[in-house]
Amino acid sequence: MFTEAFPIVTVPSIATACEFYVGLLGFRLTYAYPPEGDPDFVVVRLGASELGLGLDPLAAPADALELCVYADDCDRAVATLRSAGVLVVEEPSDQAWGERMARVLDPAGNRVMIVSRDEKN
Repeated sequence: MFTEAFPIVTVPSIATACEFYVGLLGFRLTYAYPPEGDPDFVVVRLGASELGLGLDPLAAPADALELCVYADDCDRAVATLRSAGVLVVEEPSDQAWGERMARVLDPAGNRVMIVSRDEKN
């Protein structure tokens, strides 16, 4: 019946969101609408994962949303994001389930969890 799903984050600026998701997190832009001019909606891809970014100039952070992005090295990824001016709201720490995790905010104030797997597990 259902075949797939992907999250859509509503943001006040597509360009600023793309600077974060494409420029800093390494997503690849795969779709933009309209195709000419400034888009109102884009799809970005990281590995097999897709994320939609929809324009709403009045968008506020979505408190019920948290995007999880896996990194090879959580600490190094957070240091790179911090040096680019990204707000780190939770420093990297080891988790009971065997991953290392931190939280940052995207430019619209949405939470993004940065996680690395423990290579021993």
